[in-house]
Amino acid sequence: MHVAHLSLQDFRSYATAEVALEPGVTAFVGPNGQGKTNLVEAVGYVASHGSHRAATDAPLVRHGAPRAIVRVGAVKDERKALIELEINPGKANRARLNRSPVPRPREILGMVRTVLFAPEDLSLVKGDPGERRRFMDELLTARAPRFAGVRADYDRVLKQRNALLKSAAAHRRAPGQEVLATLDVWDSHLARTGAELLAARLDLVGALGPLVARAYAALAPGSDAAHLRYRSSLGDAELSTDRGKLAEQLLAAAADTRKQELERGVSLVGPHRDELVLGLGELPRGATRATASRGRSRWGCGSPRSTCSGPTATTRCSSSTTCSPNWTRAGAAASPRWWRRPSRS
Repeated sequence: MHVAHLSLQDFRSYATAEVALEPGVTAFVGPNGQGKTNLVEAVGYVASHGSHRAATDAPLVRHGAPRAIVRVGAVKDERKALIELEINPGKANRARLNRSPVPRPREILGMVRTVLFAPEDLSLVKGDPGERRRFMDELLTARAPRFAGVRADYDRVLKQRNALLKSAAAHRRAPGQEVLATLDVWDSHLARTGAELLAARLDLVGALGPLVARAYAALAPGSDAAHLRYRSSLGDAELSTDRGKLAEQLLAAAADTRKQELERGVSLVGPHRDELVLGLGELPRGATRATASRGRSRWGCGSPRSTCSGPTATTRCSSSTTCSPNWTRAGAAASPRWWRRPSRS
């Protein structure tokens, strides 16, 4: 598949733009501020329905314009497709495929597939666990577009459940039977949608693990093997990709934390609380929960002999050196291969 044509209307700095592309490598060259990244961002937005530079759609629309339109002409196996996405800040976006409207914009996901590498990707190493969760979910959607709907359903359920918990906590009194009955209903919805998302993430981490190990071995030959670990809010419970079992575990965990949730007014169990951690060497027995703090997790590696020259764009480790934005000698000495970042008060 390749993008043969890109058309923009009121997107970022462009009132209009028509860009014809050929198969192979294309490089946009020009002075700073001319809109090169905007072109890449437009294609990426059609592929993922998200921007790597903005959290909302409003900055994507040219100042003074009510909406923006991005059209991508894609060619795959000599078959052509025209994908159109209308961006309406504060309203529902609209999409067309070959000039015919589709019921929901997410139905065009998968028509264009992209892999983006940008400076913002440093947030995978330096940012909060939410950045790594977002990365996993975007990758899931790229592999199977239906997970856009799964994540949307989970977010909707989580928002409704949090609103109910917050309302109960605000009254500072024992919730009545009506509130508890409603919460039971949202618990079941959270368990169902959360189990589907959690199962997919576990499967994804299992697929990525060998690729990460192989890539790191090529980058730092002779070093300890790299491993990905998925840390769930379910704690030390054994996890599988069976959605039914995961739903039961999430439902039981929600019941166990009911008192704390009612006191704090927020959901404490579910995929929105999980973390992804990268480490080197074999994971010591019983160290699964010590790989990250509850508030923030860290990616990195180290050994008692490691030294660090300061934050870098990448995390590089070997038997004698480590460079990681969050590296500390005390942490490395406490656990040669895996460690825990102190939680913030």
